[in-house]
Parts: sequence; structure tokens; C-alpha cells
Amino acid sequence: MKAIVNADECTGCGLCADNCPAVFEIDNGVAKVLVASVPADAMDACRDAAANCPVEAIKIEE
Repeated sequence: MKAIVNADECTGCGLCADNCPAVFEIDNGVAKVLVASVPADAMDACRDAAANCPVEAIKIEE
């Protein structure tokens, strides 16, 4: 599974980094993906982060 952040849409609210710090961090006011492939133990949290993004800037590729 891969997480992708659209930096043009991201507002840097930090919800993704709070929900799934193994995959996301906020860098210069924009979410950044830390891993090439989401670890198995972070998949549910990553999906939640994408679902809860207020501007729908996170996409998940299964």
C-alpha cells in the first residue's frame, strides 16, 4: 500500500501526522509521506488519516 499527499491541496493541519506518525509528518506546513510503502501495522491508521483529511489531500493506492 502506498500513501500519496497532494501538496497543492494540503493545508498542513496535522491530522494525518497525529493519526499515523509512522507514515506522515508535517514539513514546512505541508504533509509529507515518510515511507515508500506503508508498513502492515500502520495500514489501518493510514487509511483513517486519508479518510479524515479535511481537504481530501491524501490518496491511498492499495
